[in-house]
Amino acid sequence: MIIIPFPIEFRLFAIYNIEMDIGIIGLGDMGKLYAKHFAKAGHQVCGADLPVFREKLEEELSPLGIEILIDGNAVSRKCDVIFYAVEAEKIEEVVALYGASTKYGAIVAGQTSVKHPEIAAFEKYLPGDVNIITCHSLHGPGFDPKGQTLIVIPHRCDADAYTRMTGLLEVLGSDIVEMKDYHEHDKIVADTQAVTHMGFESMGTAWKEAGFFPWENPSYLGGIDNVKILTMLRIFSYKSHIYAGLAIMNPYARHQIKRYAQSESELFKLMIMEKEDEFRQRIKEVKHYLFPDDKQFLLLDNQIMKEFSLSGTGSPHTPNSHLSLLSMADAWYHLKINPYDNLICQTPPFRLRLGIVEYLFRNEELLEESIVAALYDKQIRADDLEFHSSVREWSSIIGYGDINGYKQHFDQTKNFFNDRLEQGRLQSAELISRLNRNS
Repeated sequence: MIIIPFPIEFRLFAIYNIEMDIGIIGLGDMGKLYAKHFAKAGHQVCGADLPVFREKLEEELSPLGIEILIDGNAVSRKCDVIFYAVEAEKIEEVVALYGASTKYGAIVAGQTSVKHPEIAAFEKYLPGDVNIITCHSLHGPGFDPKGQTLIVIPHRCDADAYTRMTGLLEVLGSDIVEMKDYHEHDKIVADTQAVTHMGFESMGTAWKEAGFFPWENPSYLGGIDNVKILTMLRIFSYKSHIYAGLAIMNPYARHQIKRYAQSESELFKLMIMEKEDEFRQRIKEVKHYLFPDDKQFLLLDNQIMKEFSLSGTGSPHTPNSHLSLLSMADAWYHLKINPYDNLICQTPPFRLRLGIVEYLFRNEELLEESIVAALYDKQIRADDLEFHSSVREWSSIIGYGDINGYKQHFDQTKNFFNDRLEQGRLQSAELISRLNRNS
């Protein structure tokens, strides 16, 4: 991994002395975000989407100087740089339609969150003279790219093309990080996104199946529980296809998700059998591996986390096993993943996930409360059973590669929390901002 420095002389040369036609195939939320930023920087920008959206896109984008073309073939023939901003599950279909029309010597990139199917499609359908320099913005369309992480992967290109591409991407204001290949990208993203999402999705599904909102239950009124709840709501506030492709089309994600489910199952069995010595020894080994005393930590502020409660009741907190967080740490330990290394591809949910796991393991009093509750508190045991079942369900759906099943399962839980999703997204954004300023 290389963080790319951009001296001011290079930036000025790249932005003001190289004129390029920029094309976006797929003008959904992320495609439009890119188009608007490139147009604002003075580039000639065009794009295309499905015919049914053309009139609406022209109304929105034409006043900004962005030309809407008839289809992806027109974009591919015209442009020096082409971005495919389409869903991972549709990338092969779209590149098959428009790839052969790509302009000689052009640069082609994708914006999918999983690169295996994207690179396979590019290699199969793009002409051999085309440069492939793909990328991945580690933020959603609701965020300004400035200051966010942007991964760049030079898959097949010459030095001049790479200079032009990085110069173009510089106008987004993102922190650009180069990865040597798409395998490295997908392996890290499997942890920072796919497993992260699945863990919080399992929490949401468990609460739905238990038939209560967690902010109304005294077991979920602590600081890290506020983070769990808000992150869960944040994830379910977005569209299911975003997460389905990440989990199912990334070959590393299935392996890591299977390990997470195995860790959860093994810990749960020790809990219900009340095998205290074995349980404590396992947690001790995990803590020693992940959180040694000489490590630099995120150190999330518990006082801030406590402020972001949805309950508004002031009810006293009751013990919680935090099985979901113990399982996350146990899975990292058995996979021999150092999650701090993966902060290079961090997303807000991943940073929060790592932060609350770290907080639990670094707070001796809270960790002891969690262990005792896990082993002996029958009140929380029913909730843990629901969580155990939810992890199994999500892991099975992903293991079978069932994209439609994933979307249906996701949407069922989303509907249960529907009235609080927007509030959760707004509060989670504020929580992320506050914690980042204080960590």
